[in-house]
Amino acid sequence: MLLCRDFKFDAAHNLIHYHGKCERLHGHTYHLRVTLEGEPDAEGMIYDFVDLKKAVTELVLDRLDHAYINDVIPQPTAEYISRWIFRELDAPLRRDNCRLFEVQLWETEGSSVICRREDVKDA
Repeated sequence: MLLCRDFKFDAAHNLIHYHGKCERLHGHTYHLRVTLEGEPDAEGMIYDFVDLKKAVTELVLDRLDHAYINDVIPQPTAEYISRWIFRELDAPLRRDNCRLFEVQLWETEGSSVICRREDVKDA
């Protein structure tokens, strides 16, 4: 079973050595979807949505929201940001009945990237 929770955050970045518009400083309203896979526990939940919101806020949003992402992730492409988020959330969200399945990050309404365990070498 999959459990999903969506988040939004605003941040600025620029891509180093990109040779296009995105090499200049600019910002996005990112849409983040965190998906866990698992089985409901004795209380009937895979993961409490309140606890998931708290964890994602503390581990990711507090560091990236209204920030210059280059200070956290050297080449902040959507691919690298999603991989960084996966690494930050993987161990803290793991429980006996569930684990992180994927992170999907939209940079714009029509452009997103999905990062799964096989995309993260040290997960």
